[in-house]
Amino acid sequence: MYHILICDDDRDIVSALDIYLTSDGYQTYHAYNGIEALKVVKEHEIHLILMDIMMPEMDGIRATAKLRETENIPIIFLTAKSEDADKILGLNIGADDYVTKPFNPIEVLARVKSQLRRYTTLGGQQKAEDAPQVLRNGGIAIDDGAKSVTVDGEGVNLTPIEYNILLLLMKHPGRVFSTSQIYERVWNDPSLGSENTVAVHIRHLREKLEIDPANPRYIKVVWGLGYKMEKA
Repeated sequence: MYHILICDDDRDIVSALDIYLTSDGYQTYHAYNGIEALKVVKEHEIHLILMDIMMPEMDGIRATAKLRETENIPIIFLTAKSEDADKILGLNIGADDYVTKPFNPIEVLARVKSQLRRYTTLGGQQKAEDAPQVLRNGGIAIDDGAKSVTVDGEGVNLTPIEYNILLLLMKHPGRVFSTSQIYERVWNDPSLGSENTVAVHIRHLREKLEIDPANPRYIKVVWGLGYKMEKA
């Protein structure tokens, strides 16, 4: 059973999400500000967090930044339509996705399932005989059997979204993918308004993989078209 933390200062929203999630077989934990969320994560095994942005004492942005110091569990922001700048900031500091209020419970459940699928796949194990070969490009090596990435022999810690973007590009070196194609293949959702979301995660990847992220050697932008993994 997956454990999901719902963190929102609006108790009615927490109660509604609790009903949707428990009815679908998830165990839920509740928090009403970022400080409480950090405490729950420390005391329990949490597989995914639904995190509000605007909360008292500690908001969702600061809580996510703190969590990302030690945790790679998926975080989905619950945002108001007026919080577009905060959505981008949230993605910048490590959120995986967001749902806009007022939300459709079916959409919330779909996004939860999608993020959990990526998270458990990244953390899962395969039999050695079933494991695919290691993909290499220059100093980057990605072992999709062990779900591990190294750059010049050093391990790199990626979130599930970052890992799946890298895997897509590594499987097709030299091929240009538009932001819409990346979003649809990695998020398994329609790509409406996906440009900023993809760009943020690409920037995170560059910061972790490149010696000079401002002048990337591997993940290149093809202006007006998208991104590609440069053959090294």
